[in-house]
Amino acid sequence: MLTANEVLKSIKDTNIKYLDLRFTDPRGKLQHLTMDCSVVDENLLNNGVFFDGSSIAGWKAINESDMVLRPDLSTTVMDPFTAQPTMMVFCDVLDAVTKESYERDPRSTARKAEEFVKSSGIGDTVYIGPEAEFFVFDDVKFQVDMNKSMFEIDSSEGPYNSGKNYESGNLAHRPGIKGGYFPVPPVDSAQDLRTEFLEELKNLGLKMEKHHHEVAPSQHELGLLFDTLLKQGDAMQLYKYGVHMVANAFGKTATFMPKPVKGDNGTGMHTHQSIWKNGEPLFAGDKYAGLSDMALNYIGGIIKHGKALNAFTNASTNSYKRLIPGFEAPVILVYSARNRSASCRIPVSDGPKGKRVEVRFPDPSANPYLAFSAMLMAGLDGIKNKIDPGKAADEDLYELSNAEVKKLPTVCGSLREALDSVNRDRDFLTEGGVFTDDQIDGYIELKMEEVHDLEHSPHPIEFKNYFSV
Repeated sequence: MLTANEVLKSIKDTNIKYLDLRFTDPRGKLQHLTMDCSVVDENLLNNGVFFDGSSIAGWKAINESDMVLRPDLSTTVMDPFTAQPTMMVFCDVLDAVTKESYERDPRSTARKAEEFVKSSGIGDTVYIGPEAEFFVFDDVKFQVDMNKSMFEIDSSEGPYNSGKNYESGNLAHRPGIKGGYFPVPPVDSAQDLRTEFLEELKNLGLKMEKHHHEVAPSQHELGLLFDTLLKQGDAMQLYKYGVHMVANAFGKTATFMPKPVKGDNGTGMHTHQSIWKNGEPLFAGDKYAGLSDMALNYIGGIIKHGKALNAFTNASTNSYKRLIPGFEAPVILVYSARNRSASCRIPVSDGPKGKRVEVRFPDPSANPYLAFSAMLMAGLDGIKNKIDPGKAADEDLYELSNAEVKKLPTVCGSLREALDSVNRDRDFLTEGGVFTDDQIDGYIELKMEEVHDLEHSPHPIEFKNYFSV
């Protein structure tokens, strides 16, 4: 942890001109406020700066809008994308009157989740390893008006361009549907782009391990090493920022939208999770797949609260166009050591320290602080109440009949269902004051706006199916 004086010395010694205060809104969008370094002093770094919280959807009303951004000085890093030397720092949001953490601040929720693990006595460290996929396109258009609704995406890798005339010629090397995993260039046309992603993310202080093309054409993934929960929430925000900025510099556009392409795989954020205590892994044992009873109970909590979790882990209406059978999306709430179609998978590891649970239904439309915290709270509820996850499912779930699938628990089929589920099943989230009822109510109200926006809009498919009825 740096002190304010150390940060001020760094600003002076390296001639930093601006300090960018970063924070995250309830939807998970990274926001910022930039301060000229001439006004940055010890008081600002230690106590924060006032700002108008009424402008952030889902936060304060205009008659109680004053809030405080307090920098977390352990998160300072240079922004590699700005024209002038700019230092970034993540901030916690405080109530301007009480100076306490604002209960709807997602980053503060993640901090409280980590503290709850310690106070519960269960463990002292939570490790999170997200695998966030994304698409990169060359051109994206969309329009939603009262008389017109359309979108159009284009990528030189798209199989829909096999017959397109290019000025320099159609070179034809591109992955087919579900064909992106893992041909070398020139079929994989984004090798250099992904390498630049990694280089800039490392410049942002992230611990990167790999990159590769994903299953769908135009789809990619960068390997981010595991870290503690709050740090990984910050890392995911920097991951998204870096990907968007590098793609933009290449004249392309990146999206973490879960299902931008019809008829091919969607974008997930498989999330690896484990709890440790005194430097020892608590998920290693002699039970199924080398897990401990604690790990199995953790899985039991994830399965029991899976539908409520969807409100945070699959936080867009578009998420449920990914969570459908046939595109490698894990829709059935079961666990397995071998089966990637299960919602909870136990990856192969070299030893006890690698024992972890991989929850496969989340996607990167989620607010990472809220999603990671919610999954942790569900797992802790499973540990506390010794919830049995049931029998492992090692058969290929994609091959089950509809009758067999109906007997198994599944994730939600829509954001509306997910919000209804968390409204009914929320007590596990409010244990220890990690989430609050006010926060959950505000989140539901905010996300229902998106549900209504979709439900109240005619869709081109409806014209296709019903116009001539």
